[in-house]
Amino acid sequence: MPASRQLLHPLLRPRAVFCGLALVAIAGEAAAHSSEGGLVLLLPTGYFILAGVLAVAATFLILALAPAGPIRALREKQIFIGVIPAISPVIPSSLSFLLLLFMVVCGALGSVDPAHNPLPAFVWTVFWVCLVFAHGIAGKHWTFVNPWAGPLALLERLAPGAANPHGRFTLPKKLGYSAAILQFAAFAWFELVYLYPEDPRRLAAAVAAYWLVNALGFLLFGERQWGGRAEPFGIFFDLIGRLAPFGWEKSGVRLRLFLAWPGMQLARQRAMSPSGVIFVLLTLSTVSFDGLSSTFAWLTAIGINPLEFPGRSEVTLSSSLGLLLTFLALAAAYFGSIALGCGLSGERRYAEIAGRLVFSILPISLGFQAAHYLTLAMVGLQDFAVAASDPFHRGWNLFGFSDYQVSTSFLNVYSSVRMIFVTQTMAVTLGHVIAVILAHVIIKAIAGDRRKTLMIETPFALLMIAYTGFGLWLLAAARI
Repeated sequence: MPASRQLLHPLLRPRAVFCGLALVAIAGEAAAHSSEGGLVLLLPTGYFILAGVLAVAATFLILALAPAGPIRALREKQIFIGVIPAISPVIPSSLSFLLLLFMVVCGALGSVDPAHNPLPAFVWTVFWVCLVFAHGIAGKHWTFVNPWAGPLALLERLAPGAANPHGRFTLPKKLGYSAAILQFAAFAWFELVYLYPEDPRRLAAAVAAYWLVNALGFLLFGERQWGGRAEPFGIFFDLIGRLAPFGWEKSGVRLRLFLAWPGMQLARQRAMSPSGVIFVLLTLSTVSFDGLSSTFAWLTAIGINPLEFPGRSEVTLSSSLGLLLTFLALAAAYFGSIALGCGLSGERRYAEIAGRLVFSILPISLGFQAAHYLTLAMVGLQDFAVAASDPFHRGWNLFGFSDYQVSTSFLNVYSSVRMIFVTQTMAVTLGHVIAVILAHVIIKAIAGDRRKTLMIETPFALLMIAYTGFGLWLLAAARI
């Protein structure tokens, strides 16, 4: 009997009906996913989360029992690599400015389709993702590639006194990092809440305005003041660069290169002011909300059906509040854990501990950045290569990629999705492990004895363990 007729055999109908009713009876809630998310749900994500949490907890326990000698050596040890001539930032910075100017022109005059305009991929992938990775791996180099140093140096040469590196005015110390906080908050809102973050015309206007505002800041207050406390990406990149195993120190006209344990350059930094602490916490909360905002859990909480997502216009207010609440929750947990630790140990130097311990947040921020934006970078770099080959959408093929078909097939294959998820899990876990080590080194240097260090460190370590679980849950959760 043909297979098609076998399905209609009378003896099979009652059995088929029974099986169908049984399947309906045991069916659970369906969780739809976009792209690789559906395959992630097939992975044993609970084991990954548990392994990450246990790895961070084990790191804390090992450090609590470790002798003081190795910990001190970890903080102070540097491996000298060599010496190279100091490089003037004027030329690379000028080239960076010209590249940025060209991207803005492409955004203003090129295609209105983000897929055919290089500016969106340049800002959201090359700048905000790849440049952060580069600083975390190769060390701080924003001094050489920022788009202000070169043009301002040229202006100073043409009109002496016009761009004095010391500035014309003093930036009040009481303002702290408030200008950097406001600018980064605006950037985060534009990226995560604004309706058209990838629209080339609007993005070009935003980038140009940002450059002009900070160029004016450098002219008025100088590189040391404005660059050190007001221009947010310079501050963030410098801090992330100090996480890298590679470092350099300027000695006259030469640069002394060295290797160090990741993050130990930050262990020797002076405490940040309260506003500086808030700025660092804001960078982490932004990436955290970026992951949270697309989960079914968040959308359900704000009354949105994840299977019928209406678009950003319907969640503008809730997303704005969510961005703020995520920051407030993180700040409360951070300051609360330190207050509890100081209370248990009898330590009164709360401000110093909070101002130095915030450096241990940076490895977590970098780990979240690497994990959350990994697939974005894998696709976005392809988009940028294609769009940059024909920047004005006129049939050019400058770099030979105009006919290249952007591929996302690796997001639809179980084996590659599993490899991506494992990499993301390792990034989050490794970021927290480095953070626990850095926090222990910092607290040990302040507190001195083992008991006091343990009392201060325990609540903060518990926060890091919990945040590890939260970060890994974000990777595994059902999302749109």
